[in-house]
Amino acid sequence: MDKIASQVAANIYGNTAKIGGAGGGMSGASPAKVEGGSSFEDILKSTAENVVDTMKSGEKVSAEAVVGNADLNDVVQAVTSAEITLQTVVAVRDRLVGALQEVLRMPI
Repeated sequence: MDKIASQVAANIYGNTAKIGGAGGGMSGASPAKVEGGSSFEDILKSTAENVVDTMKSGEKVSAEAVVGNADLNDVVQAVTSAEITLQTVVAVRDRLVGALQEVLRMPI
């Protein structure tokens, strides 16, 4: 479990570095693109695709285990990875909903 958690943390750190850009900021860059990087839309799309791929991989390995074609360690690893991914997505969603609620409470 610690190995998977450290991999997830490394992926989050890597994605954060991409968002921040090489210079650490957006000085002189347009709001849609970070200098030398991808747009927020591209990063969000890529992350969503990775989430879907992780979930599909977990389902595939679980299905292989049902018919006896997968090692138990592979099944546990794939399901744990899918679970951590789902928990991360739910946490991000909750933060976004909370941020939207804060914006809606702001006086005009």
